[in-house]
Amino acid sequence: MLQRIYKFFHRKSQKGQGIVEYALILAFVVAIAAVALKSDSGIGKSIQTLFDNTKAKIDSAGGSSSGSTTPTTNPG
Repeated sequence: MLQRIYKFFHRKSQKGQGIVEYALILAFVVAIAAVALKSDSGIGKSIQTLFDNTKAKIDSAGGSSSGSTTPTTNPG
């Protein structure tokens, strides 16, 4: 009986430990990405330029970057 209880709680602690480890890795990756995007040199500037160019191409193709998600209907 005690072995069952031990296995039950031991299994849950390993699962919880795995979730915490993944959460810490995710937080680390998000922090690194935020620092990279906020920097004024290197990769931050390259990514900002890439997004600006993409936005300009979408706008010139007739798209809207206002964030509206209203679908257009085809009357045919």
